[in-house]
Amino acid sequence: MDAQVTEARPRDRAATRQRLLTAARRLFSEHGYEQVTVRMIASAADANIALVGRYFGSKAGLFGEVLAGEPSVAAVLGGDADGLPRRLAEHAAKRMHTDPESAILRSLERLAGDPEIQELVRERMQYAVLDPIAGQLDGGDAVARARLATAVLVGIGAMRRTLGPEVPTDADVDRLTAIFTACLR
Repeated sequence: MDAQVTEARPRDRAATRQRLLTAARRLFSEHGYEQVTVRMIASAADANIALVGRYFGSKAGLFGEVLAGEPSVAAVLGGDADGLPRRLAEHAAKRMHTDPESAILRSLERLAGDPEIQELVRERMQYAVLDPIAGQLDGGDAVARARLATAVLVGIGAMRRTLGPEVPTDADVDRLTAIFTACLR
């Protein structure tokens, strides 16, 4: 009896984990979190479905890892504290006109209330937005002021989805600067 010879891929945990992340990022971007199954991810990554659980714990855990690699407002936070309201205003004005560059972040805006990933969304908001803004602020109530500024940023995304994009003017940026200045003061 001849044994069938198949060429197996060498076991490489890091490479398999990366393939799963890459496949998940693509599928979540294309179809949204709700529509993607663990089986779809494993198939696209040419990996065993059990490896999703082994490396990430669950689909939600995998989504959390994908989120960790997405851009945040960190670039906006760089620079002097006095210029922070203007940088936030310019970022917010850009968001009035366009969706986030990242398809994952666009998907995240729609998923904020999904019970399966609500804690991931909360953690992402905390470490990627709230903590960095609060870290830029002096004085009391830094966290409350950071929450208020974050509410403005999140609200702009909700307005854009509800009312459609709006091309911001210089006057919009000036008004948003005044709002963020008041929030952060």
